[in-house]
Amino acid sequence: MKRICAGVLAHVDAGKTTLSEALLYTGGAIRKMGRVDHGDAFLDTDAIERARGITVFAKQAVIRTPALELTLLDTPGHVDFSAETERTLQALDVAVLVVSGVDGVQAHTRTLWELLARYRVPTLLFVNKTDLPGLPRPRLMEQLRTALDGGCVDMDDPDLAEQLALCSEELMERYLEGAPLTDGDLSALIGQRKAFPCYFGSALKGEGVARLLDAMERLVPEPPRGAEFAALVYKIGRDAQGVRLSWLKITGGELPVKTTLPGPDGPEKVDQIRVYSGEKFTAVQKVVAGQVCAVTGLDHTRPGQGLGAQAPARAPLLEPVSSCELLLPDGVDPHTALGKLRQLEEEDPQLHLGWDERAGCIRLQAMGPVQQEILQGLIARRYGWQVDFGPARILYRETIAAPVAGAGHFEPLRHYAEVHLLLEPGPRGSGIQFASRCPTDQLEGSWQRLILSQLAETPLRGGLTGAPLTDVVITLAAGKAHLKHTEGGDFRQAARRAVRQGLMQAENLLLEPWYDFRLELPAGNLGRAMTDLERMGAEFAPPEQNGEQAVLTGSVPAAALQDYAAELAAYSRGQGRLSCTPCGYRPCRDPAPVIAAAGYDPERDVDDPADSVFCSHGAGVVVPWREAAGRMHVQNPLAPRRPAPEPDPIRSRSVMARPRLPAGSSSRKSYQGSS
Repeated sequence: MKRICAGVLAHVDAGKTTLSEALLYTGGAIRKMGRVDHGDAFLDTDAIERARGITVFAKQAVIRTPALELTLLDTPGHVDFSAETERTLQALDVAVLVVSGVDGVQAHTRTLWELLARYRVPTLLFVNKTDLPGLPRPRLMEQLRTALDGGCVDMDDPDLAEQLALCSEELMERYLEGAPLTDGDLSALIGQRKAFPCYFGSALKGEGVARLLDAMERLVPEPPRGAEFAALVYKIGRDAQGVRLSWLKITGGELPVKTTLPGPDGPEKVDQIRVYSGEKFTAVQKVVAGQVCAVTGLDHTRPGQGLGAQAPARAPLLEPVSSCELLLPDGVDPHTALGKLRQLEEEDPQLHLGWDERAGCIRLQAMGPVQQEILQGLIARRYGWQVDFGPARILYRETIAAPVAGAGHFEPLRHYAEVHLLLEPGPRGSGIQFASRCPTDQLEGSWQRLILSQLAETPLRGGLTGAPLTDVVITLAAGKAHLKHTEGGDFRQAARRAVRQGLMQAENLLLEPWYDFRLELPAGNLGRAMTDLERMGAEFAPPEQNGEQAVLTGSVPAAALQDYAAELAAYSRGQGRLSCTPCGYRPCRDPAPVIAAAGYDPERDVDDPADSVFCSHGAGVVVPWREAAGRMHVQNPLAPRRPAPEPDPIRSRSVMARPRLPAGSSSRKSYQGSS
């Protein structure tokens, strides 16, 4: 039997949950189709989902035919829950992207397509609501090929064979020779993401659904499975009794109940394996590759974790761009509340719940107001607290503009480690990457791996505002250990000090988040909207006219767009519609006020010091970062050459004013023999 896991994705209101219901009904998994507007959808089981009429949590159901076991995952469509959708994508063997035949490709549709491309998920398209007046079919296909991929093919096209042949040079040769194209050919194109079959129909009326289900059975390839156990943790949840559930996609081998798996604090045992379909589950003795299940007994798993032979999932692309204070009701101790609220962070790591020492409050990150409203209901139901949220605060990041060398030395009595790094700017959106060019005859490979792994596990912060560091390539250039006195923690200290010492000398840049936006409004309000967007510093394409409606698409700084949805509703009399999707970070347009408001002084940061510790006369001595370079025991062979410093340099605070000393200005003679 072929076992595949399929996810249904769409822009909100495209009919995603309705299609899931239709697939379950057509496949015989349910006897009656539920409806979102009636509050009885089979997969929208949570009270919050039924009250709001939207999908918030990814759910699963199982469809079985004689030749196929299809696990169907229904994902949230609202942009505020994109993180939940993205976590689910890496568990999929195939995706069904639903496009509204009335609205066509929308902003969030493009975002979902980019995520599917990022995770290399084979994709079928279902153009829904074709029973309603909308875009003509040829125009829809043209839009799909232009906005998504040229490999989108209409499965009802009389020239289907020719369209498929255009997706592959090998198939084109066979097509020109007159050889027929088979299901196997199309299956291979789907698996390689060269062809994306498009089906048209109405999920509400059941039109086109049987063909889509047949395509999953006949055409979607089953990925290769290994014999060794492997599983991906894609979600953490809790059942109605509060029991912790680890949701797994089995990618290799099998998982019997009572299996013992390694955990951070010792072995953990799989107590129960549940296969869910809607809100009901069946307890089974084992699951095999291709199946999705929820297990109990694993208390330290986290979303994205790989078990057995499975590699960890990739870091998420979509992240919140603002944080806010969580306002607790009177009488609730914030520290006690934070401990309980950690459960929510387990289930949604993107919340990043934490204690703000400076403000003395709990802060969290949310994708938007809809997610905040859902959190309010969730917290009230679980803990009985009526919480509120403070004003949103934009989340900035930092990077560097040019290569810089950093050195860190940690040598209190009976400890020793020295690390030299090269910090270089990375491509936008690349995060932090690590490499080593340190010779193993200078520093053993085990120490090198320890240094890089510890840096990878440490949140690295910039020196302008203390915001997270990103888009930097950190290369281990040199290092030194002591045969007797070096421990692993010594290299952690030296490596972090090396990063900070490099940042103190670097040309630091503040980055701000941007949104991709789509603005639909009456044509009479177009001039006002374009003026507003220009004032915000947005970049946008010429407007598109669609009858009495106008459409603007482009990118805009998130900080400028914070309260614009309410303003749009006011001047368009409720007829305007704004949809936004995070699209990465760019250099901040006006960093000075942001840096001043942060009030961060890197020289006084005791948790992340840039100074080094040397041994002098039998005791550890803190040497300021400016003087430490001249006292290091090894040289950095990758250090970039710098021009001689100008007399009395004046550096802009926005690039972290730090005067540089000439190389070698600190005497090494004062240190010789001191340890």
